Amino acid sequence: MFVHVVKSKIHRVKVTGADLNYIGSITIDEDLMDAANIIEGEKVQIVNNNNGERLETYAIPGPRNSGEITLNGAAARKVAKGDVLILITYAMLEIEEAKQFKPAILFPNEENNLLK
Repeated sequence: MFVHVVKSKIHRVKVTGADLNYIGSITIDEDLMDAANIIEGEKVQIVNNNNGERLETYAIPGPRNSGEITLNGAAARKVAKGDVLILITYAMLEIEEAKQFKPAILFPNEENNLLK
């Protein structure tokens, strides 16, 4: 049996941009992606603490040490610059492996989205 478990979580980052005219995705500072073990193209659940929106898209890397968190395409309509988000990815693991698995959970600086 397989179960879905939290693989990574980036807790309380601020939206730095929203680009409606981009094809789609969320741009995440590559340093945050590496620290959270998120790969390019991976599905990301986005929870907006400001308005309660929940959506899914895929990750693309942004410039390192930039703090960039930009929602692109249709997802841009679900956020405003400065909104606080939680970004979550999941993995499917065998149940025994899942019991031992430890997710990567980050708490970046809430002012600039950089790792502390």
